[in-house]
Amino acid sequence: MTDGHLFSNISLGGRVGNNPGQFRLHSGGVAWKKQGGGKTIDVDKADIISMAWMKIPRSYQLSVGTKEGIRYMFKGFREQDVSNLTNFMQKNTGITPEEKQLSVSGHNWGAVDINGNMLSFNVGSKEAFEVSLADVSQTQLQGKTDVVLEFHVDDTTGANEKDSLMDLSFHVPTSNTQFIGDEERPSAHIFWQKILAIADVGSSEEAVAAFEGIGILTPRGRYTVELHMSFLRLQGQANDFKIQYSSILRLFVLPKSNNPHTFLVITLDPPIRKGQTLYPHIVIQFMTEAVLTTELSLSEEVLAEKYKDRLQSSYNGLEHEVFSKILRGLSGAKVTRPSTFRSCQDGYAVKSSLKAEDGLLYPLEKGFFFLPKPPTLILHEEIEYVEFERHGAGGASMSSQYFDLLVKLKNDQEHLFRNIQRNEYHNLFNFVSAKNLKIMNLGEDGLDGSGAVAAALQSTIDDPDPYLNGIKNQAGDEESDEEDEDFVADKDDSGSPSDDSEEEGSDASLSGGEKEKSSKKEVSSSKPPAKRKPKSGDVEGSEKKKAKKKKKDPNAPKRAIAPFMYFSKTERVNLKNSNPELGVTDIAKKLGEKWQKMSAEERQPYVEQSLVDKKRYAEETALYRGAAAAPVDVDSGDDLSD
Repeated sequence: MTDGHLFSNISLGGRVGNNPGQFRLHSGGVAWKKQGGGKTIDVDKADIISMAWMKIPRSYQLSVGTKEGIRYMFKGFREQDVSNLTNFMQKNTGITPEEKQLSVSGHNWGAVDINGNMLSFNVGSKEAFEVSLADVSQTQLQGKTDVVLEFHVDDTTGANEKDSLMDLSFHVPTSNTQFIGDEERPSAHIFWQKILAIADVGSSEEAVAAFEGIGILTPRGRYTVELHMSFLRLQGQANDFKIQYSSILRLFVLPKSNNPHTFLVITLDPPIRKGQTLYPHIVIQFMTEAVLTTELSLSEEVLAEKYKDRLQSSYNGLEHEVFSKILRGLSGAKVTRPSTFRSCQDGYAVKSSLKAEDGLLYPLEKGFFFLPKPPTLILHEEIEYVEFERHGAGGASMSSQYFDLLVKLKNDQEHLFRNIQRNEYHNLFNFVSAKNLKIMNLGEDGLDGSGAVAAALQSTIDDPDPYLNGIKNQAGDEESDEEDEDFVADKDDSGSPSDDSEEEGSDASLSGGEKEKSSKKEVSSSKPPAKRKPKSGDVEGSEKKKAKKKKKDPNAPKRAIAPFMYFSKTERVNLKNSNPELGVTDIAKKLGEKWQKMSAEERQPYVEQSLVDKKRYAEETALYRGAAAAPVDVDSGDDLSD
């Protein structure tokens, strides 16, 4: 390219391993983006203070130092790239990269060089290793000659899946000439104080700010959120996560439409892990109108030197705003808020469902975000095309009320957002068009919503709803139940499907409906009249049947519970807490949907509970039958089928 150089397979080095990505050196500075999306680094040339080349195994490494004391290490350059990039750097930044050599002798005796917050250990004139003092959580002086550094523990997958540096020990003899001491303060003590002044030591003991009882939807639970100087901690009853601020990509503050809650999302790269589940987004739910007053546990000197114009000593305001301001000041992450999009109800999102989970789809300035579960962030630059689809195409019920939005990514992955209300179509279509995203099923004009998409939705306005018509026909044809009060069903009739199910969705004319009713009446009239109104001689028999059916022994064993009921007992409370706006019917529907999606392994704990209960029921039934004077009802044998 004309403005700079572009490399595709360059890794970003660090304490927790290497991340491959795309590196670009241009006239304005240095940029790097993780492969597949995620973390990005953009350093302006005015912020660059040093550059250095080093030959490492199988490639070359470029080290870039910034005014903030951060040093980035990019690995994977070829030998012929070194001279080309060096000339470009000299011309555009005025900085001549120095050349360092890597010590491979294995010697562990040398000198320490502290430059900014970077500590390098040199053997002779060659560098053995380099660490960032910003990653140091604790430092201790052991005896008179040893200094131990302990590094932050990170709960992201980058730390879990790679070998991570946990501690480092230095032996500083009293005869050291670099850190000159005396009898009271030996050389190791001078070196320890030097590190103590730079490293992030002590922040793990006292949090800058703490928020208690915060409701987090993913990973679900109630947590105490502690914000430290270099990391945040989520402390729950069963889980404890520690996350470095360097893993935070962005913050999202998104109010829920017509709801007293606001989402605050922390996007991570790498994500945290809970069991086998990865969480790239921490979704926090705040009460929108909740007010909070807090003071930061930072001295005026630290605020002025390290967090000037980023933090203030105290905050008073809405809880989610206070939280986001403090976290942004400590981590330096950017905050994204709702875009200019507005729904028909003047909200910031549209209701939809993704993978059988109901939620909100937020059209943002640079992407789409589906919340709360599963939290899915889609950037516009990752989208190949979008496609509006008529919901339930092919004659399914309620197709005229909803439509679907299919988002196809450049990596061939697809996201289908279903059940979007039809009246949201024009607002969503105009917003997508304004972002210059490719829309697959546009009409011939290709300019607005008057093409094939709108026609597909508009054509359903006057279409009859077969499901609704079936209900209306059923209600209109329903007969009075007064004359059937004394009706007693035969054994052959028990459990038979209702005749009304055949009428639902039928497009028969009125005359056809009358024929069906007349045929039903004929069938009913063909039955013996004794079943309608029993004769005097049969009254006693029918009363016995009724009495026998209603009779229930209080000492009879309690029926066994089905696996789904155990699942419902466990999940109902959690579902209600995470979705307080849902009614009883909606909760039951969601429980059924979740049960259908569960695998056999996920259902196994509830199946085992049900088997234990069935065994209990069988044993109690055997004892009950043995102790009862009269035989047990035949119906009790069907309980195990539940």
